[in-house]
Amino acid sequence: MSGLAAAFSVELLKARRSRVPWAVAVGFSLFPVVGGLFMIILKDPERARQLGLLGAKAQLAAGTADWPTFVALISQGLVIGGAMLLAFLFAWIFGREFADRTVRDLVACPTSRSAIVIAKVAVGSVWSLAIIGWVIALALAIGLAIDALVGLPGWSADVVLRGFAGAAAAAVMTIGLQTFTAFFAGLGRGYLPGLAWAVLAIFLAQILAALGWGAWFPWSVPALVTGVAGPDAEAVSAGGVAIVAVTAFVGLVATLLWWQRADQTG
Repeated sequence: MSGLAAAFSVELLKARRSRVPWAVAVGFSLFPVVGGLFMIILKDPERARQLGLLGAKAQLAAGTADWPTFVALISQGLVIGGAMLLAFLFAWIFGREFADRTVRDLVACPTSRSAIVIAKVAVGSVWSLAIIGWVIALALAIGLAIDALVGLPGWSADVVLRGFAGAAAAAVMTIGLQTFTAFFAGLGRGYLPGLAWAVLAIFLAQILAALGWGAWFPWSVPALVTGVAGPDAEAVSAGGVAIVAVTAFVGLVATLLWWQRADQTG
């Protein structure tokens, strides 16, 4: 594939110099910070009210201040909030060429279009994995700090490792599904179509999960893997995971095919 290494270097340089990927990283970092704040509030609500962290009339029903609850909050953030943030990142990577009016110059360069698409997907995936790793490490550090300061019961290496491993697996699936965000960003020639697709996919995922079809709808599977969809949600089989992988591949192929005629789309 002609020029893949060069295309990857260029796309990585674009990401490093832009504020958008860094803003996505900051957005992800809020999940463990907010989760830690919730643990402190749940640990001693009256003290939190005195410190101004909680309104006088506020009522909390988020659970108890312990490690399983904290890990569950981080998982929810990575799956639900992460789906939108990752879509924003991939929509920017593919949609910026149209917003900046550089797409015709890009497809006219000697580097093959397939290499350009693969490089964009690779940079988005590497950046996303780095962010997820950072968030999990930050969450663990915050959890240990809270445990040392005010006590956070329920520590179990098995609970923490399983919880974060499940969250990481769900996040990896979510990354794979962003190939469809990339496709719609190209098809619609900008950021908004990719983001609109992401919102629709999240909406459909919630509805189909509630109807009991979530295990067979790719965008519902990550939430089911982590248990975010609730204890009554159906279990995810190997077939459900395979559907996610096939869907991600189909999205990639569709994106590759569309970019072969990107200069003929007006």
